[in-house]
Amino acid sequence: MSGGNHAFQGPAARQAALAEHVLATGSATAAELAERFGVSLMTIHRDLDELARQGVVRKFRGGVTAQPSGVFEANVQYRLKTMRDEKRAVAGRAMRLIEPGMAILLDDSTTTLEIARRLRLGEITPLTVVTNFLEAITLLAGRRGIHLMALGGDYDPLHSSFLGVSCVEAVQQLRVDVCFASTSGVHAGHVWHQEQHIVSVKRAMLDSAARNVLLVDHTKLGRVALHRVVPLSRFDLLLVDDGASAGALRDLDEHQVRYEVCATKGGVDDRAGVT
Repeated sequence: MSGGNHAFQGPAARQAALAEHVLATGSATAAELAERFGVSLMTIHRDLDELARQGVVRKFRGGVTAQPSGVFEANVQYRLKTMRDEKRAVAGRAMRLIEPGMAILLDDSTTTLEIARRLRLGEITPLTVVTNFLEAITLLAGRRGIHLMALGGDYDPLHSSFLGVSCVEAVQQLRVDVCFASTSGVHAGHVWHQEQHIVSVKRAMLDSAARNVLLVDHTKLGRVALHRVVPLSRFDLLLVDDGASAGALRDLDEHQVRYEVCATKGGVDDRAGVT
């Protein structure tokens, strides 16, 4: 086993390094991992079984992946590393919709987390921010001029967020100016997500807002997942990066979706639909 130059103090340390590798590369075969970490295939499969049980990765025949499927959402640590420029582009446009004095809601997506990163700079205050995303809560806690409302519920380490019935009930007690949300797929005039317990929270969030804005990177267009969340007509605006194909934008036009295309590299993209 020529790749075995790693010195680990027990299975937990090896599994942590294995998870870091898969999250960085996206996917790997069991044979590649056994070679890399200098252990037997049987040991690698035991490690992968444990990581899959924790929700960090997803096993498939002969290997493992951190990438999402139509049924499984990717681990938040993997999602934080993907499509960064595209997420920044749509979040930058979304910032122009926020005004001092507003109450806004951010869901637990890594796309809306880019909005939280900008709000952290304190350029738009005073502001009330409501979220169930631990990553956003950590970013905004204690920021001057931001009244932070953290939604409670059952903590889900896969999404680093609070979910469940108590989260839904907490959202239902609120009324915000704008909800910024993302999702796993946009297809046939609807938005889609892999996991049912996420769907119920997103629906409650959309119901609690006067306006709803959907932020997606272009890879979400044309993608379907297990659960249909809501029709695209529930959103006042869809923001997508300039990687969106002409065909994907035509589909939005056909469903009479109001959208704006956001330039990733600082340029101006004036493509928009249904004004």
